[in-house]
Amino acid sequence: MIAVVPIDLADAAVGARVSKGLGRVEEALRAAAETEEALLRQASRHLIDAGGKRFRATLVLLASQFGDPDDERIVPAAVAIELTHLATLYHDDVMDEAAIRRGHPSANSRWDNMIAILTGDFLFARASRILADLGSQAIRIQADTFAQLVSGQIAETIGPAEGQDPLDHYLRVVRDKTASLIATAGRFGAMFSGASAEVVRRVTPACEALGIAFQLSDDILDIASDSGQSGKTPGTDLREGVRSLPVLYALRSMGPQDRHLQELLHRADLTDPSLHAEALTLLRAHPAMDAARSDLLFWANRAREQVAGLPDRPARAAFEALCGYVIDRTG
Repeated sequence: MIAVVPIDLADAAVGARVSKGLGRVEEALRAAAETEEALLRQASRHLIDAGGKRFRATLVLLASQFGDPDDERIVPAAVAIELTHLATLYHDDVMDEAAIRRGHPSANSRWDNMIAILTGDFLFARASRILADLGSQAIRIQADTFAQLVSGQIAETIGPAEGQDPLDHYLRVVRDKTASLIATAGRFGAMFSGASAEVVRRVTPACEALGIAFQLSDDILDIASDSGQSGKTPGTDLREGVRSLPVLYALRSMGPQDRHLQELLHRADLTDPSLHAEALTLLRAHPAMDAARSDLLFWANRAREQVAGLPDRPARAAFEALCGYVIDRTG
């Protein structure tokens, strides 16, 4: 299951090993959801069974190719990372009052907020239990990562401080809330495979930059895509009043011709279909899209710079393919 990028095109052997590892991760995720309480088991399996890219688990497995990918700690590390990510989705949906997640009713809409919150807590606990078997260093890293993730969520919730550049605030949220766990995924893969300290030093920021780039590409796809490439209906963020990267660039534009678009974007939401369609059309043609693509290219190239210093192995080509894919997916 390599849903994010066809890694096997970079190297068939690497792709096969990662696919095999993801199969083991999937089995372990379902095992982690087992509990005597039937409702908790059902709620925990809800998002696991809904599928997903397993991007973070893929990065753990891919980074492990620079050491011993058969180390018994690799799959548990990937499972712990995915469980942490899944747990945050349960909590995010409560905070966002989301009705849909991965094409299915969210846990909070299928049951209620309390069940969704407790299910997220349960999955966090399962991740912590797995990490306890991997040693105190794993627990410290995960705790630091989770603190950064929560900090990013709080920053997103309260918005930029007075006088703070909204774009700087946005990138800080993306780095902390999203890219921090992706960075830890790469770090765990390299670390638990016994890769060199230099590999760990390069893989970690490479994955962080890749995580930022993926979020920026999702922002662009939300506006530019007609086919739901981002996994959501195009214009979803715009409809819900989310100030994604292209929106932030459009709002800071100084041209008088931008006034109408900015008036639309300043609305709390754009649930009116005609207004939503108009804003989407104007935004697609706005220079803000080029500015957002420029930022995407910057972060993808930053990831490439770190990847270029990795040992010359097929796994490096796979990472390079990921850097290219994150750019190509936006057209």
